[in-house]
Amino acid sequence: MHSGYFSYHRIQRILTRRCPFVYIRFNAYLSSFSESNFNPGSHPVRDSNVSFVERDHFDEGNVDFGKFREMGVEDSRELSLFGDNNGGYQRNRSLNFDGFDEIEEEEGDNCRADDDFVVLNSYNVQCEQTEDVWRIELEEDELRHPLVREICRLIQCRSAWNAKLERDMRHLLRSLKPRQVCAVLLSQDDERVALQFFYWADRQWRYRHNPIVYYAMLEILSKTKLCQGAKRVLRLMARRGIECRPEAFGYLMVSYSRAGNLRNAMKVLTLMQKAGVELNLAVCNTAIHVLVRANKLEKALRFFERMQIVGIIPNVVAYNCLIKGYCNVNQVENALQLISDMPSKNCSPDKVSYYTIMSFFCKEKQVKEVRDLMEKMVKESNLFPDMVTYDTLIHILSKHGHADEALEFLQEAEARGFQIDKVGHSAIVHAYCKQGKIDEAKGIVSEMLSKGCNPDVVTYTAVVDGFCRVGKLEQAKKMLQHMYKHGCKPNTVSYTALLTGLCRNRSSLQAREMLTSSEEEFWTPNAITYSAVMNGLRKEGKLSEACDVVKEMISKGFFPNPVEINLIIESLCREGKMNEAKRFLEECLNKGCAVNVVNFTTLIHGYCQKDDLEAALSLLDDMYLSNKHPDAVTYTAIVDALGKNGRIEEATDLTMKMLKKGLLPTPVTYRTVIHRYCQMGKVEDLLKLLEKMLLRQKCKTAYNQVIEKLCSFGNLQEADKLLARVLKTASRNDANTCNMLLESYLSKGMPLSAYKVACRMFNRNLIPNLKLSDKLSKRLMSEGKSAEADNLMLRFVERGHLSPQCE
Repeated sequence: MHSGYFSYHRIQRILTRRCPFVYIRFNAYLSSFSESNFNPGSHPVRDSNVSFVERDHFDEGNVDFGKFREMGVEDSRELSLFGDNNGGYQRNRSLNFDGFDEIEEEEGDNCRADDDFVVLNSYNVQCEQTEDVWRIELEEDELRHPLVREICRLIQCRSAWNAKLERDMRHLLRSLKPRQVCAVLLSQDDERVALQFFYWADRQWRYRHNPIVYYAMLEILSKTKLCQGAKRVLRLMARRGIECRPEAFGYLMVSYSRAGNLRNAMKVLTLMQKAGVELNLAVCNTAIHVLVRANKLEKALRFFERMQIVGIIPNVVAYNCLIKGYCNVNQVENALQLISDMPSKNCSPDKVSYYTIMSFFCKEKQVKEVRDLMEKMVKESNLFPDMVTYDTLIHILSKHGHADEALEFLQEAEARGFQIDKVGHSAIVHAYCKQGKIDEAKGIVSEMLSKGCNPDVVTYTAVVDGFCRVGKLEQAKKMLQHMYKHGCKPNTVSYTALLTGLCRNRSSLQAREMLTSSEEEFWTPNAITYSAVMNGLRKEGKLSEACDVVKEMISKGFFPNPVEINLIIESLCREGKMNEAKRFLEECLNKGCAVNVVNFTTLIHGYCQKDDLEAALSLLDDMYLSNKHPDAVTYTAIVDALGKNGRIEEATDLTMKMLKKGLLPTPVTYRTVIHRYCQMGKVEDLLKLLEKMLLRQKCKTAYNQVIEKLCSFGNLQEADKLLARVLKTASRNDANTCNMLLESYLSKGMPLSAYKVACRMFNRNLIPNLKLSDKLSKRLMSEGKSAEADNLMLRFVERGHLSPQCE
């Protein structure tokens, strides 16, 4: 036994050192035996050089470190800090663990009947019913610890990542206590970055996450839509043999719920059951919360009833979730009834129960109902309004634009001896400013000063923004000076509000000057400030100045997003400044901005509009060199321009190239190709190309469009040849197409051909347009074709569209 263990580890070390990729396969082979009889309580044998986080390559020995990639919106990708030796980024394998992979990704929020309630039947009535949740409460000292701050600083340097920085961070990681690792995770502004750090740390040699770190990570992810990340963390806990408490599954449920995936959120309950984890009240409350959040109130009520049947006694949290659900669907009477019924269920409502309904009344501006509910709260539940009550009412009323009513409650609170802080006052000031009631807002600021409740920068900034909204820019500037006099220094948000107001009132150059002199005024513009000025200059047609602002923005470390880049390119193209637009795109690309395929497509479309096809085709090649792959819209723009200039062969080649790259033609692609080919009379070439396009992407109206386009260009003979293809389906669109061909024949003075089209329509149970048919009948009679005219009218009578008397 001893020697076998030794030989296994010896093989491990040899393979790890000399043949890492062979070791991966070797380890996967051995683990396949243990995974089939997976025991959550046992820790898998793990070599310290090898990560169990589904990675493909080793980080040890890597010389060429990729940059610490910024995460995109796709949560399905695996997260890693570092690239592989080829400059690419690692992707984690999908590992199969019993139970964890049974949550199959399903689109939408479909949730079948009561399938997910079956898990309640397994509830052990004899177990103690608790709702204790294991939360990681960190103190301020832990969040500000020097080691934590240094790790956070290194993470912020990820854009310039190198081997030395990684070595420093790896050294610091081994000195961190578990709670300090949690502090690092909680200190990240972007949860995706926190997840990246979590995975990176887990792969390090001689380090293993403490269980509390997993729970901290899950709690962070539960506040986001990164449900795939939460699922992987939970799976990793099972693989590590870490106890999965009920709240771990609850965090995963909430994350799925935030992602809008109700079905998978509820399937977590089944996953819990298969993992051998007992249900508790907290998870049941989470299930009710998830159902309410997904607007499945009826199912939440059924789940609530089933809980009680199996012996789970709901507490006030469950009731509050249902109260929230009733308010969401405007059934406030049922919510009030639920509060009245709670005491009989041995569960007294708390202030949250009442606040939830008060919030609904505040949104609807039902102040009388709010006051009645406050009285009921005192009489029936012996809960007295406190400062939290008034703060809640003030903020909700202000948020929904009911500033006058919020002010009433503020005055009432102060009359009762409560001191509403500057935050509550600022909420009312902001509400007044949004309504354009600047005088009322200034009055509250004056009252604050007289009461010794000095307004802060948020309050003053709200007033500045209010002045800008009503066009009183001079008053806004004076308010900034007023702030200095009262010892309140304006911040970046204050100046940004003023600059936005200047741009909104077509004073973008003045805003540009203020932006330039920001260092002299001792304030620092941010990305929002630069974007506001850039868009203001662009709207006023000052494109050169707007480009200069973007360059300055980039030099300060702020990058415009693809939408802002596209607005500049589009404006330059609209004015015919193609060289400036291309130069601007190249500069953004070289500076590392998030240039995407839409930006390239906009510039290509601009070249096509100017009939500069060589430049457009050259830019198409540049896209591949820049690793920006064209989409169907890009190809369609160039195909349209080639067809417009009569270069049909090149248009065909480009369309075929698009199909070979796996890009599906869009409806616009079909319309473009059909228009240009019919315009040039290349019907045979068009039909061949359409057959290949239809193999990739179906378009039911493709041939209809061809016939209608041929009719518009007067090529009725070719249109008539295609009529058989259209009449195969005999739909309403086909009837419209046939009527268009019939009308075209009539306008060309070919009533007999029009008659044949009408007969073919009748044979396919399609009814020709009655007015056109009447016109056709008269034309046939005038040309001596009375038999055909009579037969046409007889067809209508047979189908009940004309009576014999009308005939």
